[in-house]
Amino acid sequence: MRTELRIVASADALPRIHAVGGLAGRRTAPDVVHLIGTAATPLGGDELDITILVGPGARLAVRSVAATIALPGRATRKSVARWHIEVEPGGELDFDPEPTVVAGGAEHDTITTVRLAEGAKLTLRERVQIGRTGEDHGWWSGELHADLGDLPLLRHRLDLGTDALTDDALSAPRALESVLRYPDDRPAETHGMDAALLPLAAGGTLFTRTGSELVSTPSTNPMWSARPAVVG
Repeated sequence: MRTELRIVASADALPRIHAVGGLAGRRTAPDVVHLIGTAATPLGGDELDITILVGPGARLAVRSVAATIALPGRATRKSVARWHIEVEPGGELDFDPEPTVVAGGAEHDTITTVRLAEGAKLTLRERVQIGRTGEDHGWWSGELHADLGDLPLLRHRLDLGTDALTDDALSAPRALESVLRYPDDRPAETHGMDAALLPLAAGGTLFTRTGSELVSTPSTNPMWSARPAVVG
């Protein structure tokens, strides 16, 4: 299955949503969109292309009503999700969906490209868990390319799961939480052995936490998390 979803936020109008395939969006507040699965996806062989555009001075929060479950297909185990995000001057995007769970035997690739204009604000949170209850095999690969105007902001890739470089006798993480925030001037800090906040040369920060399973934490942006979700 091929899924295409496009969300466009404007300062003077409600978010516009166009969807084809197994994923849709619903406005749950004037500036909040929840992602909703309309079919079982991603299965092996599925491709998802999601575009989020935030116009000048617009504000948008993107959430989801449930976790995403990546499953192996009959002919192939691999599925791919491509996310394209643009935030214009004065725009603000808070992206914080529920986790992606890669079921045993599945392989899922996530490729995210971000373009920020000067004066844009972004919180981009991603959470991944390898395996459902009782499973510890599966594969996830995530690439994140972010630019601030014509200036590279971040180039980041991490593989998680069976046969990943981090999968050895000493450390075999099966969960990831990653948060890209711009602007953000907090200094570098570590949280135990598995979590770190790193400032970026062009501004902003990248927080990364790995472990055996996801830690239950609230939204990274309290201003948005207090908004109710009324899905209909």
